[in-house]
Amino acid sequence: MSSDPWGRVDETGTVYVRTAEGEKVVGSWQAGSPEEALAYFERKYEGLVVEIGLLEKRVRTTDLSAKDATAAIEHIRQQVDEHHAVGDLAALGARLDKLAETVESRREERKAQKAKQADEARAAKEALVAEAEELAKSEQWRSAGERLRALVDTWKGLPRLDRKSDDELWHRFSHARSAFSKRRKAHFAALDSQREEARKIKERLAAEAESLSSSTDWGATAARYRELMAEWKAAGRAQREHEDELWNRFRGAQDVFFAARGEVFAERDAEQTENLKLKEELATEAEKLVPVTDLKAARAAFRSLNERWEAIGHVPRDARPKVEGRMHAVERAIQEAEEAEWRRTNPEARARAEGLTGQLQDAVEKLRKQIDAARAAGNDAKADKLSKELEGRQALLDQALKGLQEFGG
Repeated sequence: MSSDPWGRVDETGTVYVRTAEGEKVVGSWQAGSPEEALAYFERKYEGLVVEIGLLEKRVRTTDLSAKDATAAIEHIRQQVDEHHAVGDLAALGARLDKLAETVESRREERKAQKAKQADEARAAKEALVAEAEELAKSEQWRSAGERLRALVDTWKGLPRLDRKSDDELWHRFSHARSAFSKRRKAHFAALDSQREEARKIKERLAAEAESLSSSTDWGATAARYRELMAEWKAAGRAQREHEDELWNRFRGAQDVFFAARGEVFAERDAEQTENLKLKEELATEAEKLVPVTDLKAARAAFRSLNERWEAIGHVPRDARPKVEGRMHAVERAIQEAEEAEWRRTNPEARARAEGLTGQLQDAVEKLRKQIDAARAAGNDAKADKLSKELEGRQALLDQALKGLQEFGG
């Protein structure tokens, strides 16, 4: 019989291992000496030691899953429990128990970490959904569209939740994107329609502008161009590929018209400036007729000046009131001289003036006599009343005498 501290071989070749519960049969050995039998089963023990050590290292240094680690532990534990090795099997069991605790602890840590990651992922996805639903109302089509695409990429990088929660959040997220896309599509469809309508309007405006470009009805055509420009601005923008072309046609037609008008107006301005110079010379000559000393000669001279004036033509609008005012002043002076001459030489008017003066003189003389009589009779009140009446008649007489003087009387 052969033995060591952890096992022995009896005379029948049966190999035993010593445990806390007593000896356990390891196996039977008939192929060699007892020492070889113990050595064989001790190597089996060393193999288990190495296998446990490797498993401990894997658990410590790799991301071996708890499920795989537990399966490996149970596989080795089965070999230990079946007592097919000679050695300190209790120590191996203790190492396996400790390793199982480590694996369980790591399982709980990973479970907690996974739960935390799930909570974070849920919060992140809920935030993405909330932002997407807010963006769905936006009319900042470019920036909102770009942001929604970025949110999709962010969503794809987040862990999945439980199927129900993930599906519900994705449905909201997808619905927000679809709502935005639908609104954006409707907006641009309406915009395309508006731009097509604007193109039609501007086609018409450009065609009319081109038809007016050769007009010489300067005032009416310029006014119509202003109306066309207002219509152009009110029409809105056409499609980009048409807008510039139509504007070039529209603006080019206006430029042709206004360039032609500018040339004509420049010639007209030069002519009117020269006309102003001539009319100022005539006004200066006319002003020499005032004061009027020889009415007949002044009238003839002014008529000649006026005929030359009318033959000259237009002057610049802003200078017209001043130069015309000078001629009108001379004309009024001659008219006033004519009226004075008429009054002086009109026999009927002279007779009326003389008659009125005589009547007033008689009335004044009569009032004076009445006043003298009243005072002689001591009736001062009547005398005072007649004196006031005399003052009025005397004023009228003075005025009539002054008028009579104008007739040379």
